[in-house]
This record gives sequence, C-alpha cells and structure tokens, in this order.
Amino acid sequence: MLTEQVVSNINKPSILKRIIRFLDEKFEEYAIVIGFVIFTLLINMQVLNRYVLSFVEIANITTWTEEVARYIFIFIAYFGAALAIKKNENIRVDALINKVPKPISRSLDLASVLLTYILFFILLKGGLENCMQQFVRGQVSPALGLPMYIPYFAVPLGILLMAIRTTQNVKVDLKVMNKKEIVIAFLMVAALGVPLLFLTQVKVAIVLFLYFALLIIMGMPIAFALGASTLATTIATNAIPLSYFSQSAFTGIDSFPIMAIPFFVAAGIIMGAGSLLKRLLDLANQLVGSLPGGLALVTIITCMFFAAISGSGPATVAAVGTMMIPAMVKQGYNPAFATGCVAAAGSIGVIIPPSNPFVIYGVVGEQSVGKLFMAGIVPGVLIGLTLCAVAFVISKKNGWSGDRDKIEIKGILKATWDAKLALMIPIIILGGIYGGYMTPTEAAAVSVAYGLIIGLWVYRDIKFKDVYTSLVSAGVTQSIIIILIAMATIFGRLITIERVADAVAVFVLSISSSKIIILLLINLFLLFVGTVIECLAAIVILTPILLPVMMKIGVDPIHFGVIMVVNLAIGFITPPVGVNLFVASGISKLRIEEVSVKILPLLISMIVLLGLITFIPEISTWLPSLM
Repeated sequence: MLTEQVVSNINKPSILKRIIRFLDEKFEEYAIVIGFVIFTLLINMQVLNRYVLSFVEIANITTWTEEVARYIFIFIAYFGAALAIKKNENIRVDALINKVPKPISRSLDLASVLLTYILFFILLKGGLENCMQQFVRGQVSPALGLPMYIPYFAVPLGILLMAIRTTQNVKVDLKVMNKKEIVIAFLMVAALGVPLLFLTQVKVAIVLFLYFALLIIMGMPIAFALGASTLATTIATNAIPLSYFSQSAFTGIDSFPIMAIPFFVAAGIIMGAGSLLKRLLDLANQLVGSLPGGLALVTIITCMFFAAISGSGPATVAAVGTMMIPAMVKQGYNPAFATGCVAAAGSIGVIIPPSNPFVIYGVVGEQSVGKLFMAGIVPGVLIGLTLCAVAFVISKKNGWSGDRDKIEIKGILKATWDAKLALMIPIIILGGIYGGYMTPTEAAAVSVAYGLIIGLWVYRDIKFKDVYTSLVSAGVTQSIIIILIAMATIFGRLITIERVADAVAVFVLSISSSKIIILLLINLFLLFVGTVIECLAAIVILTPILLPVMMKIGVDPIHFGVIMVVNLAIGFITPPVGVNLFVASGISKLRIEEVSVKILPLLISMIVLLGLITFIPEISTWLPSLM
C-alpha cells in the first residue's frame, strides 16, 4: 500500500506543471471570457446609471467605466490575437499559395513567419520601452489615476504571447519540412531583405505597396503584411521612427467606438446559439413560406432579420445555412442553388445595421457610425427584396413550391408573438442610437447583456458553457479585426506622410473629370478588390486613399461608405476570396465551382442594385438626412 501511494504521488503532475498546462491550454480563453464579462458589465453599468440609477451619486461613472473598459479591451484584443494564431485563424489571401506545390507552400509559410518574428521583435522592444517611459514619467490615466504603464503593457505582453503561439505552430510545421524547404524559406527572407539596401532613394509609396503586394501574395496574414511592409519601408527610407510601431499598436485601438465591434460579434454568436434564430425562421416561414420558392424566401428574409443582430456576413451564413440548406435540399431544391441562396443573402449581414464594416469605415474615415447605420437600412432592404424576387422567379420556373397552400394570419400573429424578444434587438440597438440614448458601442454592449438574459433566464436554451464558448469565439473573431486596425494605423501613417490620397486623386481626375465615369471606375476597382481581399481589410486599407478622392468630386462620405460596403459585400460571393461561398459550401459539402454557377443570377441582381445605389444617392442619404 505504501509503495502504491508513493508511486501515485510521483505520477501526479506538480502544481507548477498544472500552472504551465493551464497557461498553455486555457490562459487566453479565460482572459477573454473574464475580460468580456467585465467590460460588458462596465458599459451596461454606465448606461443604467444614466437612465435608471441616476438618483445614485457615483462620481464620474461614465468617465472611469469607459476608461477601464477600453484598457481591458486592448488586453483582450492582443490575447485574442494570440489565440487566433494558436487556432490558425487569420485573414489572409491564400488563393495563390494554395495552387503552388506543397514544398513551396511550406517554404512560403515559414518565410512569412520569419518576417513576422522581425515585426514581433520591433513591437516587443518598443512596447517595453514605452512601458518604461510611462513608468519613469509617472504618467497616469485621466479618470482613475491609473499608472499608464499598466495599460501600455498590453502590447508587449500580447506580442510575446503571439510570438509563443507562432513558435508552437512552427515547431509542428518543421516536423514535416525537409532541410531544403527550410533553406529556401531563409533565402526568400534574404531575397526580400537585400533590396532594402538599394531602395533608399525610391519613393516611399512605391516601396510600401510593392512589399505589401509581395507579402500578400506569399500568403502572410493581412494584418502582419501591413505591419511588415511598413517596417520594410521604414528600414529602407527612414520615413518614420521605429518607436512609432509600438506606440500605434496601442493608440490605434485605444478607441471607444471600435469597442462596438466585439460587442456586435458577441451578440450575434450568443443569439445564434439559442432559439432566437429558430423563432425568426418560424416568423419568416409564416410570412412567405406558402409562396413558390417558400424556403428560399424564408432563408433570405431570415438573413435580413439576423443581419440586424450579428453585423457579420459569414456569421449570418453559418447560423442560417446550417438550418436552411439541409431543409431546402430535403424539399427538392437544387443543392447548389440552396447553397448560393444562403451565401448571397448572408451578404446583407454587412449592409443592414448593425454592421461591423460600417463601424470600421466610420472610425477610419472619421464619419458618424449612427448615420452610416441609418444609410444602410434602405439599400440592405432593397437588396434583400431583390434577392427574394430573383429566388421567386427561379423557384417558380423549377417547380419548387411552398410548404403550404396559403398565408394564415393567425400563424403570422403567433410567430410574431413568439419572436417578439428577437425582434426587440434591432429596436434596442437602432432606437437607442437614433433616439440619442446610447452610443453605438453602448447599444452593442446592451444587446450582449440582453441576449444573455434572454438565453440564460427567459428561454433558458443556452447554458453557461455555451456562453463561455460564444465569448471565446467572439474574442478570436474580433481580435483578428482589431489587430488589423492596429497594423493599418501604422501603414496609414506612411500613406498620410506621402500624400498618397492626393496622388490618387490627381491620377483619377486625370483620367476623366466626369463624376459618373469616376464612380464607375471606383466600383470596378472595389468589385475587383472584393474578389481578392477580405471586406474589413479592404476598408481599413482603402478608406484613407479613396475617401478624399470621392469628396473631391462631391460624393457624400456617408454615401461613399454605403457604396464601398455594398461593393465589398458582393465580394463575399465572388471567388477567390468569397468567404460566404466557402462557409456555405462547407455546410453543403459542394465544390465552389458548382455553387458559383447557380449563384450567378443572384450576383447579377446585386450588381444592378449597386448601380442604383451608386447613382441615386438618395437611396443611402435620405434616412441619415432626417437625423
């Protein structure tokens, strides 16, 4: 017995090993969930204090809650980015790298990682220096008097975690690589680095965009490609000090409006996990399920409903498609058409408010997010109705009938009553914003709290473990976007210094002075960009360049925001990027080529609507003008 006990104690993992295992397996997840809960409570607390608890004297609650929430958000963004690296979830253009032989692909991946390490080193070194400077100067935050080296520590700590997770992935990759592939990767890095010695007299903008294009082609995640190309340009031209990198990695995302993104992402994921989506489906089915192509129409209408919750195209496709694609196939619809229908309708998710692309455009372009949300309503509804009309015609031609004979008012009323709590969400968000009661970020935080209350305690169809999973997923998704913004801030600094927007404006106006021609060219350009670059990345990169051009020819910046988002929404269903196509095809297990043929009529209808939205500004500007 004594011997067995001794052996048992030896085999038990030590406390240190348990701690290391926890840090390796769960640290980022726990940090994300705890952070989400805290800053959701803080923002809801300031809203409650303003309207419900105003009789309670809590000094400067709006100031300190916002300040603490922002700083926690920055930590969570970097922790989420480390987790995204661990899970191999990053936004990148991999259409080209997927077509090259595997050995070359592996070498390109390793070369991208080696370049990323250089960027990490600069950010880590600069981040630690910033913390030390804040410590020596004794700087404190305005509201709480918090030492500023604490929030600034988010950058070096986050970058260190990202480097560790990258190294863990590299160790796995190296096991399947031979020495030749590894040598080729180092030669690729040298081939990119040596020319920097001879580009000192070349224009900054040329070096910047040349390296950015090369890194994108290599398959480097877009966020890191933005940072690495700016670093390469800085090494060659000394255009900006290296200390600017780590400084911008903090200040570029220290923004209360940007915090709306994680809240909207979390709200969509949480509500998609419960029965709210099913109730919306039942309502849509009662409204249009009896018509020819009833299930296709139900799919599109439900995507419109869910768009007013999630603010994301792929999230809408995943949530609705999982339920509707099998149902449509079972009822006799062509599987490729069913898949294409969900993919196209999911694009509305970034047009009807709340919309993450509108939030990013508003922040980058310094425009009102509330007005952008308002501007997206009519275009989003028009696109949805047009998709319904096309689906109706196709379904009638193919004999895909509804699931019952007629519309029943009693059924509609019952379904509406059952879905009332789901229908309240866009009312809370949009009513709060346009009524002047809440900012977009506050409205987004309230929607998360609302979704949790409904799911956990009213419908009781989600468990706390579902909340944990949802918040982790939201943390990863939002961090990819936030780090993209941070790196784009650094990239944008060179664009501003070099007056790239002015040069583009001169070039465009030299082609034609006609506003119609310029808008056509811009649309063609954005449609092309949407096929190769993810929507959010394109907005972050192109808004500082194209918006000044549009303003020079008299296009309202809110109207241009809608033009840009609709163009890039079409990119969700156009290969090679076509995120919605990939998500929907993953559900139906069909090849992209099969779906692309059947989606063509829906795609054409969206392009026609894009033309109307572009050349009839009132479609976008009418509602914002009423604010």
